[in-house]
Amino acid sequence: MTENTKTHVILLSCGSFNPITKGHIHMFEKAREYLHKTGKFIVIGGIISPVHDSYGKPGLVPSRHRLTMCQLAVQSSDWIRVDPWECYQDTWQTTCSVLEHHRDLMKRVTGCILSNVNTPSTTPVIGQPQNKTQTAIYQNHNTINNKPIAIKLWGKMSESLGKICCVRPHIDRFTFVDENANLGTAMRYEEIELRILLLCGSDLLESFCIPGLWKDSDMEVIVGDFGIVVVPRDGVDTERIMNHSSVLRKYKDNITVVKDDANHPMSIVSSTKSRLALQHGDGHVVDYLNQPVIDYILQSQLYINASG
Repeated sequence: MTENTKTHVILLSCGSFNPITKGHIHMFEKAREYLHKTGKFIVIGGIISPVHDSYGKPGLVPSRHRLTMCQLAVQSSDWIRVDPWECYQDTWQTTCSVLEHHRDLMKRVTGCILSNVNTPSTTPVIGQPQNKTQTAIYQNHNTINNKPIAIKLWGKMSESLGKICCVRPHIDRFTFVDENANLGTAMRYEEIELRILLLCGSDLLESFCIPGLWKDSDMEVIVGDFGIVVVPRDGVDTERIMNHSSVLRKYKDNITVVKDDANHPMSIVSSTKSRLALQHGDGHVVDYLNQPVIDYILQSQLYINASG
């Protein structure tokens, strides 16, 4: 498959990120690496969307801190960004709502319709302007490992997003997108299929099997319309989990389970273990959190006691 015929993917991760850990970033990296290895996908970007303060989880620190920690955690990444939209809403948003927001936002930015898993769009989605000389969308700076790097496509989207961003006064380093902004006339693009996939751990997958926890209609949209990429934690049997849910069984082909050949200890994703390490002064906290995040936590006096 050529780069233009592969499915272009944006990975979206929702969660508390209380705090964001090395494991959260590792999930993005492993998912991208695995999807590229399949030969069917090109991951052009990653989005971290921290949950709203009204989520009600015990020990959840204010979103201004969680957003800043997330930003510090990805400051060296050229493809993962932090999106504050969910935190800026009047109340808590469902995962389904967050996915739909980003889908609709991308439609506005590109001027086109995004495809989903069930009904791939034949409408031009996003790519290079047809009236310009064709050049490679991806530039490979590592011919040895052959890892394509999203430069022009994700950069083009970020530039378009910048045109409709404004700054919230209480967090001056973060921007959000004004959905009512006028983007002007949409350019014509050659056809490239683009999908937003939910990135999650096996714990979220397992939660789909808990009766009454998720609306059936939301599960249908999340798994059926968007699709999910699962990075298993601690050797969880994802096959068994999927067999316990009628929705997961129905849309099994829309679920990609990342195989981690390096057997990376995904337990370092745990924010709970990070908070406990901070509360007890455990030096192993450096195994869980990036140093800029640790510095910010100490400076802001977060997670000092058991209440968060």
